[in-house]
Amino acid sequence: MKKRSKIILGSLLAIVLVGPFLLPVGTSGTLDNKAAAELSWGAESKFVEVLSHEVHYVESGSPDSDRLILLLHGFGASSLTWKPILEPLGEFGHVIAYDRAAFGFTDRPTSWEGVNPYSSAGQLAVIDSLIDKFGQGKKVVIIGHSAGGALALGYALDHPNTVTALVLEAPAVYETGGAPDWLNILFKIPQLNHVGPLLVSSIAESGLSVLDQSYNDKTQITQETRDNYTAPLRVKGWERGFWEFNKADKALSLTERLSEFKVRTLVITGDNDQIVATDNSIRLSGEMPSADLTIIPNAGHLPNEEKPKEFLNALIGFLEQSK
Repeated sequence: MKKRSKIILGSLLAIVLVGPFLLPVGTSGTLDNKAAAELSWGAESKFVEVLSHEVHYVESGSPDSDRLILLLHGFGASSLTWKPILEPLGEFGHVIAYDRAAFGFTDRPTSWEGVNPYSSAGQLAVIDSLIDKFGQGKKVVIIGHSAGGALALGYALDHPNTVTALVLEAPAVYETGGAPDWLNILFKIPQLNHVGPLLVSSIAESGLSVLDQSYNDKTQITQETRDNYTAPLRVKGWERGFWEFNKADKALSLTERLSEFKVRTLVITGDNDQIVATDNSIRLSGEMPSADLTIIPNAGHLPNEEKPKEFLNALIGFLEQSK
């Protein structure tokens, strides 16, 4: 019986330790990132090498403008979220809307040297590199939505002499933070790391339910809007990239530094934000000495998509005062 028990125990251990590696971990994506980007953006799609991988971006306005406007999308989104305002915003500067690591059509590296491109440190380094490439000698305005707003604020706090003005749309500042220690330990288990892409692949379906929650008026969510959010899922290996993003350290130290921040800032929120509570944006604007607040009526978490005219008017007024 003892020998049989040992055999059974050994078999179970083998299943636990080896079994996950036997699971096929593929991808639902069928295109490389450049081909997928071209389907969504056509000839407007561009790439620039940053930190040894290619970052996808689109632009508007004149590269000769004395103002760079850098757009950072939120979690689960891409540069496509800025499509309704991209061209008109180009009248006020050289606009660069890029895809953050793990999203859109930017490369999804599985190995790297130096800083992890999916981490907050890596994403801040990308912002720095883009400003270095496109913003030399220019006034720099950063516009960040949700999690992109947290990154924008983090960069501006670290580089107050580089950033001329900051716009935070429904910024996820009070919700930022890294994974708990116990989860970081699990991420390091080889078996879990192997099947990780399978675990996160459900965002392909759950992401659209979050989109529904992000609009105040769900009837405004067109099929084109939904397609814009699912288009990056055409990219081969998007699941592995998203898994790497989830593993990466994304902690940011923001709230304890707000009182020292002097860069002129506009906080924009919808009056019915169900993702980042409207009250959080109101609170943030009150804790920043140089911040103004605009609340857009009948809008949710994505005023730039749901109320582009009102959002753009708020931006233009702010930019004209920030010359």
